[in-house]
Amino acid sequence: MSWWRFLPFGDRLRRSEAVGDLRQWTLEARLLHWLTLVWIGLGLVVLFSASFPVGLAETGDGLYYFTRQLLWLALGWAGFQLFLRLPLRRSLQMAIPGFFLFLLLIWATRLPGVGTTVMGATRWISLGPFQLQPSEMMKPFLVLQAAWVFSSWRRLHLKARCFWLTAFAVTLLGILIQPNLSTTALCGMTLWLIALGAGLPLAPLLLTAMSGLGLAVLSISINEYQRRRVMSFLNPWADAMGDGYQLVQSLLAVASGGVLGTGYGFSQQKLSYLPIQHTDFIFAVYAEEMGLLGCLLLLGLLAAYGWLGMRVVNQARNPLIQLIALGATVIMLLQALINIGVAIGILPTTGLPFPLFSYGGSSIMASMAIAGLLIRCAREGQQAEVIAFPGATNTRAKTSRTHRRRATPVVPLRPKGINRYSSRKP
Repeated sequence: MSWWRFLPFGDRLRRSEAVGDLRQWTLEARLLHWLTLVWIGLGLVVLFSASFPVGLAETGDGLYYFTRQLLWLALGWAGFQLFLRLPLRRSLQMAIPGFFLFLLLIWATRLPGVGTTVMGATRWISLGPFQLQPSEMMKPFLVLQAAWVFSSWRRLHLKARCFWLTAFAVTLLGILIQPNLSTTALCGMTLWLIALGAGLPLAPLLLTAMSGLGLAVLSISINEYQRRRVMSFLNPWADAMGDGYQLVQSLLAVASGGVLGTGYGFSQQKLSYLPIQHTDFIFAVYAEEMGLLGCLLLLGLLAAYGWLGMRVVNQARNPLIQLIALGATVIMLLQALINIGVAIGILPTTGLPFPLFSYGGSSIMASMAIAGLLIRCAREGQQAEVIAFPGATNTRAKTSRTHRRRATPVVPLRPKGINRYSSRKP
């Protein structure tokens, strides 16, 4: 018996679209599912190696960070399965309360005694021995809500448009003042690309992009540590033992890997040289141990993931599903590429983790939720031929392309006065 049957809407969920029947998965959904599992498994392997020395030095237990990551992974797996099994219309119903809950928590980090400051940034809320980062947990709900808003843009009243644009701006501002410029930029670019994919006019989008760039420049000019990071990025060797230390050590780690790498577990830079090697600079440890060949394999995995994600976008017949898939693909790949860019010195140093690689409970839970959303989009969005398990007796798997089962239209939340979407039971 599946755990989701005990949810308040479990009976309806079980009857809806035969959710638990894996024989109805499309080929893209299956490949995305397996790639996500490979990504998670590889991330655990890399984290074990990268975190062992720092765990041993800080706590006397080399498995300290790895075992805690397994706990977060278990919680993230529950969220992954939830978004994977829930019809998108149910996920959209959770988007508004989830969005405003984490928006409230983002601003709550500014309250004395609520927010926790680490390395000069107040981004976390302490929950006993654990820390929650609301800006990370906001990501799946931001994708869902932005996809609905921009897909419904031409049907929304002016007041509704202004309300949601203000809500998104307040979200970005709350993350920016923590300060967390990298996550603000990631969320802002994701919102911008979803709006672009929805076909919004280009002139306002360009004006928005210029405004965002201006806010980034203003943030760098106000926050001294951000300004120093940018200056050290331009020439890290000018102060290799000061502001440029992190980037210099990361570059040394990447260069030391050569073609084949030093071997798993044999990184030298992770031994008290490379800072925060189990979070922001975990790719540098991977590059040193796996070499150029391992890096190319990882980039191949990301490329395959992005290609499948864009296939889901292109083949989806519902514009709302297209935008959800686009947002999920962008936020996963863009965050990974920014992390890699920081490690190899082509982007300024930021505190953005590598999805499903870096240590951190909020990051892995949010990333798994987004991955679950993307797979769900692959299941609902296209009328591709269904691939059955070997030996399965499902006759739908043999149905020709002219007799495919119709996908159930998604019925999103909407303000009063908006025409309802037509819905049809499968």
